[in-house]
Amino acid sequence: MEQALLVIDYSNDFVDDQGALSCGAAGQALDGFIAGLLEKAAAAGDFIFICNDEHRAGDPYDPEGKLFPPHNIAGSWGAQLYGQSGATARRLLAEMPEKTYYLAKTRYSAFFGTALDAMLRHRKVERLTVVGLCTDICVLHTVIDACYLGYSVRVPRAGCAALTEAGQLWALQHMEGCLGIEIKN
Repeated sequence: MEQALLVIDYSNDFVDDQGALSCGAAGQALDGFIAGLLEKAAAAGDFIFICNDEHRAGDPYDPEGKLFPPHNIAGSWGAQLYGQSGATARRLLAEMPEKTYYLAKTRYSAFFGTALDAMLRHRKVERLTVVGLCTDICVLHTVIDACYLGYSVRVPRAGCAALTEAGQLWALQHMEGCLGIEIKN
């Protein structure tokens, strides 16, 4: 059974203190863990998908623009991958292009309006590990779609964070209790 690691929205705007929608210290604390997961996935020959929010500046049709300040504008510092994880992802994208992919998304779920499902099925991936930000928004929506599409999903508790602790706890409990997701410690 093929496996894939999905890294959701681990960008400057969601992690760095200067980011437009930063999770702050909670997001920054994930950096070494996610970088380690990227290395493990690469060593195991698993597929890696870097799924990153990308929006157009001033797009009046972007529904997130009505809910949140401008963030992850394509080509901006904010949309760049953060820290050690970002450096590791960029290296793997260059060194292992047959196993590592960058996927821009414009909605919460990495599946909505993207080729992710087709790419995973073509590669015969059945099991996903999902990490990143925000647990109660983009991670949750990606996990819900993955479940509905029939993937086996696990979410490492140490691999995701939310804007609030309440959002983090609720999302993990919801994924485990309502979706049957394996939440790993």
